This record gives sequence, C-alpha cells and structure tokens, in this order.
Amino acid sequence: MSDLYIQQRIFTWGDKFEIYDADGNVRYYVEGEVFTFGKKLHLYDILGNELAYIEQKVFTFLPKYYIHRPGRDTVEVVKEFTFFKHEYSVHGPDWSVHGDFWDHDYEIVDNSGLVASVYKEWFTLGDAYAINFGASVDEILALAVVLVIDACIDAERD
Repeated sequence: MSDLYIQQRIFTWGDKFEIYDADGNVRYYVEGEVFTFGKKLHLYDILGNELAYIEQKVFTFLPKYYIHRPGRDTVEVVKEFTFFKHEYSVHGPDWSVHGDFWDHDYEIVDNSGLVASVYKEWFTLGDAYAINFGASVDEILALAVVLVIDACIDAERD
C-alpha cells in the first residue's frame, strides 16, 4: 500500500493533476503555469493554500530546479552529469536520488536511509505514480522533489 498516488490528467492545458492518499481522497493538487520560460509548478493543499512553488532555472547545462516554501529555505535539485544512469542531488537536506528512471522507479535517500520510493503505475490514463515515504520525512519537500524529477523525465521525452 502506498502513502500517496499522483495521477496526471490527460488532455489538459498545462500541468494539472491531483495527489491522492491511500484511501483515494484528494490530498494535494498541482497546477503548472502556461507560457513561461522554464517549468513552474504550484503545489496546493485541498484548501488552496500554496505549500511549494517549483521553478526551473533556465539556460543551464544540466536541469536545475528550485523548490520555494513559505518560511523555509529554498532547496535546489540538480541533475548530475553521468554517462549511463540518471542521478539527482537535492541541496538543502542533502538527499540523493537513484534508480531506474527509464521505468520511473527510483528512491530518494539521505545519510540515515530511505526518504521516499517512487513507482510508476502502468496501464493508466496519463502518468500515475505511487509514493512511499520513510519514517518522519518532510512529505511536502519529498513530494516536491518527485514533481521535479517528473518534470525532468517529461522534458527528456519531449
């Protein structure tokens, strides 16, 4: 059983999708800005409060994103330069991301262990992901990192 599910909508203008809990209730939603340089995503709770703003830094050699949260330090997510596998570094909490990005299965880890694991759900309309969180993890930050990686994977597909 997963902690959260991301289900992206198909046939929408810009990025719009919901994030569900294990009982199928909408827990968060994401809206992307249209007509911008670089990807910009807003993560909201069900009451419409913005929990995180994700912004792509444009004109960089490797993808780089910033995660802004109210009252917290900005976190930077950078795709690392590697030849045969995808790796990401999350500067702020000092997390790293490893896994099989071609199949969209990966783990976010820190020095003490698992932060989150992400698995693509196959045979769904639109992309769908199951996310399991480690113990006492900042769920919003981990979710924002998952959204960044999804944006990087989408950019590579296009």
